[in-house]
Amino acid sequence: MKILTGKDRGKSGKAIRVYPKIGKITIEGINVYKKHSRPKKQGEKGEIVSVVRPIDVSNALLVCPKCGKPSRIGFRLENGKKVRYCKRCRAEV
Repeated sequence: MKILTGKDRGKSGKAIRVYPKIGKITIEGINVYKKHSRPKKQGEKGEIVSVVRPIDVSNALLVCPKCGKPSRIGFRLENGKKVRYCKRCRAEV
């Protein structure tokens, strides 16, 4: 996935999780924030943890495995089966 907008524009990474109901996606190493966590037990120290937050799907494009460029994805029927394809090179994804 390649990022189109925001603070991580131009970076790319692997999709970790997709949230279709809310239209968001979590990408490895993208949109990372620091979160302060409290100590769980007495005597333990609090810490700062890096958390990956989801971004909107419209802000990322899939990178085609064949042509290696970010492109939109289309759907077509082949032998009664729905298949995704790259809109640039028409290769199956």
